[in-house]
Amino acid sequence: MLIKKNRQSSSFIPMILDQVLVVARASSTADDYRYGYTPTEYVTIIFVALFGASTCGYSSSRSLIARVNRIFKVAHTVQSLHYRIWWPFPTIILAGVMEVLGWSGRLWSSFSPTLRTPYMIQIVTTILGPTPLVAGNFIILGGIISLLGPAYSRLSPKYYSWIFVSCDIVSLIVQGAGGGIAASADDHDGATLGGNIMLGGIVFQMVVITCYAILAAEFFARYIKNQPIYSRIGSSTTRQSEVTLASNEQYFRGELSPKIKLMMIALSFNTLCLYIRAIYRTIELSDGWNGRIITTEVYFNVLDGAMVVLAIYAINFAHPGWLLGRDPNAASKSSDSVVELESRAC
Repeated sequence: MLIKKNRQSSSFIPMILDQVLVVARASSTADDYRYGYTPTEYVTIIFVALFGASTCGYSSSRSLIARVNRIFKVAHTVQSLHYRIWWPFPTIILAGVMEVLGWSGRLWSSFSPTLRTPYMIQIVTTILGPTPLVAGNFIILGGIISLLGPAYSRLSPKYYSWIFVSCDIVSLIVQGAGGGIAASADDHDGATLGGNIMLGGIVFQMVVITCYAILAAEFFARYIKNQPIYSRIGSSTTRQSEVTLASNEQYFRGELSPKIKLMMIALSFNTLCLYIRAIYRTIELSDGWNGRIITTEVYFNVLDGAMVVLAIYAINFAHPGWLLGRDPNAASKSSDSVVELESRAC
């Protein structure tokens, strides 16, 4: 009888262990549903430092990371104040702050991967963060056009800000709405709905960036070939006289200085990085919340985090306040660089 009881008890223990393993696996699956992995602590610290995380808990410490954070945080802010230009605050600087919040959320998740709050923070802010940075690119291109000659552009410099920034705001709203729905969803259907809305916002942003890149490429090509758009300077189908053109404030050919060349290179590199990031995000969200791409951390670190870091620092090192001046639009009012038209309208 005693032997029988011992056998029953010995068989009962493995049954309990099996149940514990089942519960543990189910719990692990539920916890990992958010990321599919636990964010790597040192990677998140690196990105927090690069984006300048003085607003998170590390900013109050006296560690080396905190000091690096303070340096990188004020880089764009100090430059903008030094050159007395204010548009970077709602664009480039705002993008940096949002990335700080996003990677701080991922750093939090590296310690507490089961918490919902940091996951919600990072999913919304890392989706939205690059959008203000894209808006900054539109403003920079408008400044370059003002310096080199609006007659070579399909749109006037101010329209680049009005039209493309407005489209960027629409993209921001759509992505924000989708991110909010996905982050707060209690079931898979809600998360899928939010993901699809975010996907729509990112695809729209890609279309806007593509149109912007095409217009920018046409502008640079026309400038190099000296082929202005006659409709932009109010001419007829025939060539205007040189005297008429010289008196037309809309037509002038600015000098392609080394500073403007550097700004063009930085802007092109910045746009390429953001475009790569947008392609990654499109594929990621198309693959679903449980797909291989979104649940692989290295893809996110390289194709999202690293791309945004490169993009934001490209503008940091080639700052428009230094390269374009405080008021690049003033160049269009100068007649010092007026030149002759030597090509035919297309």
